[in-house]
Amino acid sequence: MVNPPSQPVILGFDPGRQKCGLAIMGLDRNLFYHEVVMAEPAIATIQTLRQQFPISLLVMGDQTTAKEWKQRLTDQLPDPLRIILVDERYSTLEARDRYWQMFPPKGLQRLLPQGVRTVPRPIDDIVAILLIERYLERLTE
Repeated sequence: MVNPPSQPVILGFDPGRQKCGLAIMGLDRNLFYHEVVMAEPAIATIQTLRQQFPISLLVMGDQTTAKEWKQRLTDQLPDPLRIILVDERYSTLEARDRYWQMFPPKGLQRLLPQGVRTVPRPIDDIVAILLIERYLERLTE
């Protein structure tokens, strides 16, 4: 990851029942952090990230558990954080493609067509990256 930014950054959050994806990106699309965390400590992880990065807002997907998570974040974060919901349809499919761009396959995996390869780890953090990018694209439209 890159050195902590001096300008405000956006926290991407892909909430789930078991695990959540987190990503931090600048307005210049520099990626500073991404990780998949278990759902239970996700809010504590967000609080830690807020101490390390100048997070200006949180962007999260608008699907399955969004309303529940938005309420939990609002109730449990000490300082309110502006939360923006973004359309997350097809983000998992897009995240699979992005995974292989970020982490090109090695060995025999290279020979398999991309659609046949299985991603070797959860990609919720990559979904969080895509959510930030979707938000930034909305800003520039």
